[in-house]
Amino acid sequence: MYWDVKTVRPLDNYRIHVQIEDGREGIFDLKPYLDRGVFRKLRDKRYFDRVGIVFGAVTWPHEQDIAAETLVAGMVPADQGKKW
Repeated sequence: MYWDVKTVRPLDNYRIHVQIEDGREGIFDLKPYLDRGVFRKLRDKRYFDRVGIVFGAVTWPHEQDIAAETLVAGMVPADQGKKW
């Protein structure tokens, strides 16, 4: 299965919209991560909005990244409001 992230965009309330190479897309909530180590920096909305993709993973400029497998396991389908 090809799970690399194809697109990502920041949303309100510390969520991101993600599209996976296999065609799935959904919303991933980062609020549970904001009190953990390097993810604390994501509390800064301007920094949070600098989200991007490197080697198929969602990343930010300073050490934060989330693998596609984690996104797929935790994202809610964008059009259905339920988990995969």
